[in-house]
Amino acid sequence: MRRPLRHGFTTGACAAAAAKGAALLLRDQRPVETVELPLPAGIAATFPLRGQRFDARSAACCVVKDAGDDPDVTNGCEVWAQVSTGGGEGEDGNQVIITGGAGIGRVTKPGLAVAVGEWAINPVPRRMISEAVQSVFANHGSRISVHVTVSIPDGEERARRTLNARLGIVGGLSILGTTGVVTPISHQAWTDTIDAALGVALASGCTRVLASTGRSSEAVAERQVALPEEAFILMGDHVGHLAAACARRGVAELVVAAQFAKLVKIACGHPQTHAAVADLDLAALTGWARAAGLDAALIERLEWAHTARELYLELGPHHPLMALVAARAIDRLEGWAPGVRCGVLLAGYAGEPAVTFGEPFGAREP
Repeated sequence: MRRPLRHGFTTGACAAAAAKGAALLLRDQRPVETVELPLPAGIAATFPLRGQRFDARSAACCVVKDAGDDPDVTNGCEVWAQVSTGGGEGEDGNQVIITGGAGIGRVTKPGLAVAVGEWAINPVPRRMISEAVQSVFANHGSRISVHVTVSIPDGEERARRTLNARLGIVGGLSILGTTGVVTPISHQAWTDTIDAALGVALASGCTRVLASTGRSSEAVAERQVALPEEAFILMGDHVGHLAAACARRGVAELVVAAQFAKLVKIACGHPQTHAAVADLDLAALTGWARAAGLDAALIERLEWAHTARELYLELGPHHPLMALVAARAIDRLEGWAPGVRCGVLLAGYAGEPAVTFGEPFGAREP
């Protein structure tokens, strides 16, 4: 019997737990093994503390991020918090000043959850950190100013394996999370990145977004379509999420760049095109070709096909079948993104120039 998948915790939850731990170390001047933290998800979690150090002026410790059974690039990283007290006070209580340290990125493009120039520590984690520290000093005899510095020692190296630089986050990782909990196999890291990239594109004035299912398709699109770099979004298999987000946020035009196999899945109506979720239904191709009156030899060939790739390589990008699939894919995209003008960029498998379809390119293919 397969065991249940384990939930994990966000970098925001880890940062808040480390900040609470460091605050306790500073206040009590004695080691603290664990801290309990209420999470926005409505549960409380216990976090072991590591690397504890403290003196009369400051304290620091870290929480090792456990992403559960949904590991990502941040899984296993040490999220540190250093807490110190200084002069000054808040008007309504202790003032908590949060900054980033080593391995935390800074925002360089508009459209993200924090302003340009700020540390990439999102609003919910900021609130969690502030509330955690406030809870430790709530009964302090006088109002104080508390400084919290969050860091991830290897964050800059880990960030190179993310899309942070493209989003305008440079120098390290982001401190993220809205619930504090990482749900296994939720793909939330992907969809959060898509949402952030879309925000950057809109804030940069892009009216057309070009979303690619993979890096190969994106490389073809970048060579062929002249758009600002912010307009290019790597969406992976999450085409339905991207399309719906475009409609919700008022994008004028959406172009999807994909190789033929992914395009067939989109045309079949799969909003998530990963092989584990969406089978490639080549029988649908046969039915479409027959309904469109394509020649009998092609119908027979389709009935014996094993992969979409072999069909593309044999028939070529300008065959009527490609236009037929593209038109159906555009219909699906416009269903997921009502009010958005949609098009398709069909990328080859060897980096050759793509073929384009749809209104964004000046024509609606049959």
